[in-house]
Amino acid sequence: MADNKTHLFNKQVENPISVEEILEKVYLALKEKGYDPVNQMVGYIMSGDPTYITSHKNARSLVMKVERDELVEEVIRFFIAGKGL
Repeated sequence: MADNKTHLFNKQVENPISVEEILEKVYLALKEKGYDPVNQMVGYIMSGDPTYITSHKNARSLVMKVERDELVEEVIRFFIAGKGL
């Protein structure tokens, strides 16, 4: 006899990670691998080429989760907040 019950589908939703956290993790991964994190991240933001970011500690996958303009926005927000503007 067929089971007539409705089955529930529970998709596990990842905890969303903030752009700030992504920038921090990518920075630390680049630094740990001996790269200049600022130069590498600028290279990625300007070109869109993900090979500027190391795959170490999943940094490349993380940074690709957000649009490049969002990364720039976060950096500018951080700069402005630091200036107290």
